[in-house]
Amino acid sequence: MKSLNNLECVTLFVDDLACARAFYEAVFDAKPIYSDAVCSVIGLGGVMVNLLQETEAPQLVQPVVPAASSAGPRMLMTIRVADVDEACARLRQSGVELVNGPIDRPWGRRTAAFSDPSGHMWEIAQEIPS
Repeated sequence: MKSLNNLECVTLFVDDLACARAFYEAVFDAKPIYSDAVCSVIGLGGVMVNLLQETEAPQLVQPVVPAASSAGPRMLMTIRVADVDEACARLRQSGVELVNGPIDRPWGRRTAAFSDPSGHMWEIAQEIPS
């Protein structure tokens, strides 16, 4: 068996596809790779992010039931940036409210977190020089 270390796509179940699409296009400057009535696939670096209308999620994860967005975050996706403070300023200008940060973490990173309209958590992080 070949290694499973080649992440291709992350699928996020979203409450409102149009709202999610607008958020990702504005905040991440993401361009759609593919879009239809129930999903919008965007590229972030070398990974695709599939924004999937939550009503379509059950068929992908049956017999497990997808959690409601109100259940709280179950994952955090991190994007490396050169300057967290500058990125935070750009996020705020785009109308994004930070959940926390910027914070210097004991593991040598400066981070800040925010969520998308469906509650998926994102973190921006930069390495703190030693």
